[in-house]
Formats: sequence, C-alpha cells, structure tokens
Amino acid sequence: MRPPPECRTFTSAAVEAALSRISAQIVNPDIRQLFANIMPNTLDTAIAWHHPGKNGTISYPYTFVITGDINAQWTRDSTNQLLPLLPYAAADASLNALIAGLINMQAEQIAAYPFANAYKPPKRSGLVPGENSWAKGDSVYPPFDPHTVFEAKFEIDSLAAFFKLSTAFWRQQQQETDHLLDMGVWRQAVTVAVELLVQLQEPTFDSAQRLTESMVRFVRTANAPTETSFGNGRGNPIRRTGMVRTLFRPSDDSVIFPFLVPANAMLAVELRALADMLDKTGNITIASHSRRLADDITHGIYEFGTVEHPKYGKVFTYEVDGYGSHLLMDDANVPSLLALPYLGFVDATDPIYLNTRRMVLSPDNP
Repeated sequence: MRPPPECRTFTSAAVEAALSRISAQIVNPDIRQLFANIMPNTLDTAIAWHHPGKNGTISYPYTFVITGDINAQWTRDSTNQLLPLLPYAAADASLNALIAGLINMQAEQIAAYPFANAYKPPKRSGLVPGENSWAKGDSVYPPFDPHTVFEAKFEIDSLAAFFKLSTAFWRQQQQETDHLLDMGVWRQAVTVAVELLVQLQEPTFDSAQRLTESMVRFVRTANAPTETSFGNGRGNPIRRTGMVRTLFRPSDDSVIFPFLVPANAMLAVELRALADMLDKTGNITIASHSRRLADDITHGIYEFGTVEHPKYGKVFTYEVDGYGSHLLMDDANVPSLLALPYLGFVDATDPIYLNTRRMVLSPDNP
C-alpha cells in the first residue's frame, strides 16, 4: 500500500490524475493495486530533498533522489526512477522543476567527481548522509571526497544515464531549459564526462608495450571478486577498439573484460542525443567529440563485440578486451544485451539481436 498523503515525499497532481485514470481501466484488483503502488512510488518514498529554486541563494531547482533506504543517490537509478514520470511533467510545473532539480544535482556531482556511481546529499540539504562502511577502506584513483561521494565504483552507464535524462528533458521542454537548468554547471559536467570517456578508449599498453596512464583505479579488500577490480585496480588489459572501458557493471559487480558491450551501446545512443543538444546549446566542439565517440563505439561493438556462436549464429557478446577474449552471458540489470532495443541501439527485429536474445533466454546464458 502507498504511504498516507502526509507521509509522501512529493505529490504531483498530474501523476495522481494519470494514476486514477489508468487504474479505472484495470479490471484485475491485484494488478490494479500493484500499479497504484508502483507508479508513484518514487514520489511517495524517494524524494529525500527538493529545493524549487528562485529562493535566496539557490537560483535553480535541486533534487536528491534516494534508492531504497540509504541517503545516497545513484546516478543511474535516480534517472530511471524519474524518467518514466517525465511525460506528466508537461502538465505539472512542480514535477517539471523536480526533474530539472535532479539534472542539476547530477551535473553538480559529476562536474566535481565523474568517477562515482553514488553520491551523498549536499550539505545544504540538511540530510544525514548515508554511510558506506566498505568505502572507508577502498583504494581509489583519483581519490574522492568522502563527504560527497558514497561509492566510487566507475560505471560508464552512470554517465550515459545523466546524458539520457538531460536530453530527454531538453527535448520535452522544446529546448527552453535555461530558466530551470544551471547550464554553466551542466556544460562543465558534460565536458568533464566526455573528455574522460575519450581518454578511456586508450589501450593498456602503448605501441612500445609500455603501460599507459591509468585514468581510474578501484581496489577493495573483500571476500568476493565482484567487489574489486583486476590488475591492481585498473582492470584486465585491453587493446584499442573504439569502445570505452569501465570497471563495474550496472549491477555494481566488477567486469571481467573492461569493454562492457551493452553499456557501450547505451553510451553510443546517448552521446548522439547529447551531440544534438550541444549543437543547439552552443557547444559545437564537445558536440563533435560526442558524435565521433559515438561512431567509434558503434564501430567497435560490431567489429569486436560480436562473435559467431556455434548454436545461435552471430551474437553480441557481453564483455570483450580487444585481444579476442569475450564473455557470452547477460546480466539482469539495464543496460543489458536483452535491452538493446529498449536502449535504442538496434531494432527489435535486428538479426544479430534476435540471435542474442535466443541465447540470453536459453539455459546457455550462465
């Protein structure tokens, strides 16, 4: 059941109207109740802090969205929590400001430290930060501020999620976002993120077989290999493919091979959308970098991220390293291989995807 109105963390008239309208069309009482619980759940329970802006020293809206019961905001999760409600924001100014506030919050976090998967609430929110007992012993490069970062597991889909929410909001607003988005901080975050992603295309060894600079490392003392990274924290070796390497999957488990194909697919889609937005908002240089990076990634996926399976034919792999090693599996969290059409990377009738789908939904997927 939903919490009583006085205990809900945010209320949207547009969402409540849609909830009533759609619920009235659902005949099965169990499904109707399930829908009534799920659709507004983020608004009911997860808006830990929201400032509408235009008040005192805070000019723009800011929103801090928690996942579960921890006072921490995961970039990917917070995007996925509010993105389904974006269509209703056109009819609700307060909901519109709530979503804009999340974009501003994500931009502020990423501009300061783009390597994290989850952040603590800003001091001005008055919230008590969630504590991550694991993070206290983590050895991370670049080092992070424990007052602002909850966990520093680097996942490229977190940055893709920031791009996705930003561009979806911008399109719905018909490009009129300056009164809601702090475009100065947003451009800074985008520039930091895109420049980092370009650097993470580089191989582990240069042409003279010398170890290249490690842009990001993560080591955690743990009894499970999924909680730390291979290679003294930098991940297993890679060759240049055009794709972007990552250290962790959307499940927060470490990768085996650093080129995570579904996360790169999501990144390619969102970088193209970002480039279109940047073209219109006056940052032509970063737009060009974004578009070129999207092309590199797409080429890399088809050249290095597909293999001929003896049973299913040509399929997308889950992870690769550019040396020929590949991992044939899929993970439940999005971005995943099964979700490639949802992500916008391929059509649902794409033959490679259909082969991959048969493999993923079979006992051959470990």
